[in-house]
Amino acid sequence: MGLDTVKRFDRIIAILIQLQSRRIIKAQDLADRFEVSLRTIYRDIRTLEACGVPIVSEAGVGYSIMEGYRLPPVMFTREEAGSFVAAEKLMQKFTDKTLGAHHESAMYKVKSVLRGQQKDWISALESQVSINPAQDLFDDNVPNALEVLFESIAEKKQVQINYRSLQVENPVMRVIEPVGLFHENNYWYVYGYCHLREDYRQFRTDRITGISRTQTAFFREHPSLQELRTPAEDLPRTKVRILVDRKVARFMGSGRKYQGFVSQKSKGDWIEMTFMCPDLENGFARWYLMFGDYAKILEPESLKTIVKKLLKRMEVGL
Repeated sequence: MGLDTVKRFDRIIAILIQLQSRRIIKAQDLADRFEVSLRTIYRDIRTLEACGVPIVSEAGVGYSIMEGYRLPPVMFTREEAGSFVAAEKLMQKFTDKTLGAHHESAMYKVKSVLRGQQKDWISALESQVSINPAQDLFDDNVPNALEVLFESIAEKKQVQINYRSLQVENPVMRVIEPVGLFHENNYWYVYGYCHLREDYRQFRTDRITGISRTQTAFFREHPSLQELRTPAEDLPRTKVRILVDRKVARFMGSGRKYQGFVSQKSKGDWIEMTFMCPDLENGFARWYLMFGDYAKILEPESLKTIVKKLLKRMEVGL
């Protein structure tokens, strides 16, 4: 059997797994995932159909497997089985208690189909892997925050939250239409349309002190999470240049892209970074304070003034 034949066999099996894992999938998504042409995907789909797999296709929509058709559980490689350990540890520490319990139940089902050596492999790793998040990701009084938000996004139903922001001491009730969730800088955030503010806002999950489902459908169609989090090109921006100690600069990759990072160049023991910043006062200045003792502001002068004001407020405890 030639190498190309083996690759095609592996790809066809992987396509079948993809079809079983999703209600519907587009040919272009399959082509992108396996880095092949659409023509190749069409040929692979015909091969599956010839083998008796009941695939339903709809022009302009995609492919799906006829409801009720399922193959027996697939077997996992040792490395795939080992990846379950990391997934389980992450779910235990980085999701709410309710969602973590659902994942634990699912993992028992997955482990039940493993061969003996794979089960031994997992057992040997489980007690030797520990994950401890740097921050509390959820309020103790809201053990099911992610579960409710997942449900809201999938069913397009509004949720009611009690939210404690930095500006107010007591939580404020908000009705929101969640668009998406993302994990960034050690926190979970939900991005959604807030009916109180009549605009899109992001909310940190650890500041949600209460959450409840509603039966009210979304009032509008929302852009994707990626679109909402990508600053519009026509928004006014401010050019910022800073010098950062080389020892610190290498750890700034994950945060700087959201501040409008453009380029950087070496200056001896320093790295000069250039940004086109969309939010100088509330965004960049506060981000800069995290490493400001290892950096210098080159321009603009207004940024120095903003940082000084923030430091002054911190000094007097306001």
